[in-house]
Amino acid sequence: MADAEPDSAGPVWTGCRYRLLVFDWDGTLMDSAPRIVACMQRAARAFGWAVPSAEAIRDIIGLGLPEAIERLYPGTGDRDREALQQAYGEAFRAADQSPAPFFDHVAEGLERLHGVGGCHMVVATGKSRRGLDRTFAHTEASRWFVDSRTADLTRSKPHPLMLEELLDAWGVAVADAVMVGDTEYDLEMARAIGMDRIAVTYGVHDRHRLERSEPILVADDFRAVVDWLLGADR
Repeated sequence: MADAEPDSAGPVWTGCRYRLLVFDWDGTLMDSAPRIVACMQRAARAFGWAVPSAEAIRDIIGLGLPEAIERLYPGTGDRDREALQQAYGEAFRAADQSPAPFFDHVAEGLERLHGVGGCHMVVATGKSRRGLDRTFAHTEASRWFVDSRTADLTRSKPHPLMLEELLDAWGVAVADAVMVGDTEYDLEMARAIGMDRIAVTYGVHDRHRLERSEPILVADDFRAVVDWLLGADR
């Protein structure tokens, strides 16, 4: 998806706690962790490396692919890392001909938020641009989002550059934006620049780990996120 142009005058604020809603993708909106685990294990076998456990792979979901591989296989050379990246990419593209499911209540929740004036929804993800665009094409989810940043075209989480780029692109102050994610990488990226953050517990990292990043809300399902963003608890 080509990134949309920001509104020159900015949005009119009506009905949402924030002007910019930033969502992680894998583990927050889409239940893609099982597919990621299977494809990374398949790539490791094809490459002849020790196969990492499902737990170890789930732990690196959210990072950019080079950073994820470095964490799984520390100290590997550039050539070996690139070869494993290619093997993973091939495995994932082969498995990604049909989209992984959204988590419960995500599609209807995004539709609710999309219908509210005064806020923009964007994506900040560890996926590649090609991978996110493929997912958008399969799901037509791009209609909900005005912009996106992927790890291959900026810095990987937990570095906050992708958030800084989105804030700058849309002319939004950090106090008027929130990050929604399922990993400490999402939350720490936001905390690094003083952005509010919402943690969801149904994804990759557990509640205790997420709470260390001091989220403003910890939600067990996506409906609770949407209700809070729209002030249903006021």
